[in-house]
Amino acid sequence: MARDWQAVADAINTRLAERGMTQRALAEASGVSVATLRKLQKAEPADRGKPVLMALSVALGWAPNYLQTLSDGAQAPSDSATALRDEVAALRADLSEVQQRLAKVEAAQRES
Repeated sequence: MARDWQAVADAINTRLAERGMTQRALAEASGVSVATLRKLQKAEPADRGKPVLMALSVALGWAPNYLQTLSDGAQAPSDSATALRDEVAALRADLSEVQQRLAKVEAAQRES
């Protein structure tokens, strides 16, 4: 079965950009060599074992089988845990902004 290395490359490159992560940081977090990572990012066809794809998936915050599923040509599994984390982070940022605005309003009221 032919692997869809372009889908894997696209997913890795997009996720690195989203997280502001470097190749070196991903290599260190996953235990995958920079050379192997570079080949995956270029969609170079090769036999990348399941452990490599699992390590990268986990290091990028996905379910362990995420990149393996993409390489199999199937639609990526729902990444609801990551989506939930992203939503919580956005809500926290919004809450922080509201708290800052409230503090300014309260400070202005005390001054008057």
